[in-house]
Parts: sequence; C-alpha cells; structure tokens
Amino acid sequence: MRAPFSARPLLAAVAVAVVAAAAPAALVAPAAAHESPSGPVIEGTVLTISAEGSVAASPDMATVSLGVTTEGATADAALRANAERMERLFQVLRRAGVEERDIQTSGLSVNPQYYYVENQPPQISGYMASNQVAVRVRVLDRLGRIVDQAIAAGGNTMNGISFGLQDQQAALNAARRDAMGDALARVGLYAEAAGLRLHRIISISEGASARPPPFAPYAMARMEDAMASTPVAPGEVETRVTVSVAVELR
Repeated sequence: MRAPFSARPLLAAVAVAVVAAAAPAALVAPAAAHESPSGPVIEGTVLTISAEGSVAASPDMATVSLGVTTEGATADAALRANAERMERLFQVLRRAGVEERDIQTSGLSVNPQYYYVENQPPQISGYMASNQVAVRVRVLDRLGRIVDQAIAAGGNTMNGISFGLQDQQAALNAARRDAMGDALARVGLYAEAAGLRLHRIISISEGASARPPPFAPYAMARMEDAMASTPVAPGEVETRVTVSVAVELR
C-alpha cells in the first residue's frame, strides 16, 4: 500500500533553492552600494564653505575719459567744430606717447538744444556735439602731463579716471591662494569642532573676481576739483576672488 503523499519535503526543497539563488545577490549588494553613475557614494558628512581672498597692489596703468563738447547753430556745424578740436586732442595724445591701441571712442552724440517760452512748444536753439575717448596711460608718471596737454589742446570734458594693472594674472593667483587657504582653514575648524576629519575635497568652484569700476564717481569729483595742477594719486587697487569648496568629512 502506497504511503500518503506529503508536500513538506517538496516545499522545503523549493525554499532551499530560493535561498540558494538569492544568496549571490546579497553578497554583491554591499559592493554595489558604493557605486553611482556620477561617482562614489558619499558616506560621510558634506560641508560647503565659501571664502574670499584679496590682494592689494600698486597700479601700473590708468584709464582716463577725455573729450570735447561743442555747440553750433546746426548739427553739422557742431560736429565740424568738434572734429577739429578732437583732431588736435588726438595729435597731443600721440605726441605724448599714447599708442593707437590705447585710444578708444567711448561716446559720440549730437543733440538739439531747446529754449522754452511759457505756453509755447519748445524751440530748437542750436545743437551740441560730444565726442568722448577712453585713454589708457601705461606710464603713470606721464598721466598728469597728458591730461594737462589734452585740456590745452581743446579737450573740455573729463568724466573720470580709474587705475588698474596691466597684467592682473599674478594678483588673481595670489587672491586665489588666499581664498583657498581661508576655505581650508575653516574646513579644519569645523571638522575639529565636530570630531571629524577631512576625507576628501568633492568640488571647487570660483566666483567672479571683483575689479574697480571703470570711472568711479568720487574720482570724477576729485579730478574736477584738481584741474589747476592735475595732481594724481594712484593709491592701490584690490583684486578679489571668491571660491566655494565642498568637502566630505568622516
């Protein structure tokens, strides 16, 4: 007589087979957890620091805005008078050693001038022409003399002056080192306070460097007040760089 059929041995065999099949995946899983399409998975604490570095240096270049403003009964007359005086100004700049590449037109305009009578529409009384050039002076000792000669030659408009560096790369690199040193010092401080250590740097990004404005308003006022002898005080120019550093602490 046949023994009654029992499902227990079959179920047990199936269970063993399932466990055996699943075992290899379980062994691989820890290794896979460290991988990511974009790089290693971060297991520690992420800290992001923004820092700024700056360096001051004596300028070796100046840019001054010079020009001529003239008036005339017609637009053509105002422009002709302006062109004559501008040509004299250009000749003076060239004789002073300013190269062609360092003279650039920054503004040219002709505008009607009006007079007003009560209860009547405005009437054109004439025209005003203006021609402005940005002049780069690479030898600062000549700056005051160049300004004097330009005014004597017919220039009657000066909109400001700014100072800078002909080669700013060295100053930028010094500011970058300063910013990075500050960022890493702060990383060390936070890591120590949290009882952690720097494991690795995840990313470094640089922000825009700050430069002096081309023609600062305060510079314009000082130059207007100092036209009698045109004294020039270059002072220092500051170069700034900001960096953002992301690190992993463990």
